Amino acid sequence: MSDTSAARLAELNAGAPTSNLVEQLSIDLAVLMETALPEIGADAIAQMRAASQLGVTQRMALAGKLLAAHFGEAGLGKALTHRSDTVRGWACYAVAALPDLTLEKRVALIRPLADDPHYAVREWPWLALRPHLASELEKAIGLLEPWTHERSEFLRRFASEALRPRGVWCAHITALKKTPALGLPLLEPLRADPSRYVQDSVANWLNDASKDSPEWVREVTSRWLAESPCAATQRIVTRALRSLRKAQL
Repeated sequence: MSDTSAARLAELNAGAPTSNLVEQLSIDLAVLMETALPEIGADAIAQMRAASQLGVTQRMALAGKLLAAHFGEAGLGKALTHRSDTVRGWACYAVAALPDLTLEKRVALIRPLADDPHYAVREWPWLALRPHLASELEKAIGLLEPWTHERSEFLRRFASEALRPRGVWCAHITALKKTPALGLPLLEPLRADPSRYVQDSVANWLNDASKDSPEWVREVTSRWLAESPCAATQRIVTRALRSLRKAQL
């Protein structure tokens, strides 16, 4: 982070979009909040400043809670469309923090953020919404299955990534670790997806599952290769089986 110049850091703290992870981690979130959303008030900005030593996901979640508390659903428009990818990331967590919303409503609100053109923003929606999705797993799978048929590769990827059994930087989903077949409505439509972005997510989903249900993963991937012997499926299967191959060495 020390490689980020003072001039560039000033731009980022003023709301400029980031271009890499180092820049994201360099931002002073309290300064950015004061610049981007001054109407949130001094107390909220002070809370962000006091949380400066927490991990980035904890600080993003705190920002989302502060936005939800101050602006509510009706007032999130500025954050949802702000030029800063970090501020739009806060909006993801605000959607998760809003009280008394149905899962259908949260999924609808998160959709434009899941389809955001900035790569970093697209990571925050599934991280933010994952606890809600996991707590109503059957309903979540039903809501996300139509996304697997969307024209946007970003939405298709969200449908897979949001409910990975293990995932990264997030809690595991016990039901999917025990019974990964529950996720097949999301995986089957994507088994030959043309996008590598989606392919990687599907492969990672199955690789997660292989840690707890190796035989199930072998059966699914064998069937996919037989039913859909194309390059996309072959790539997914190769990546999905990587942990199982290492275990055999």
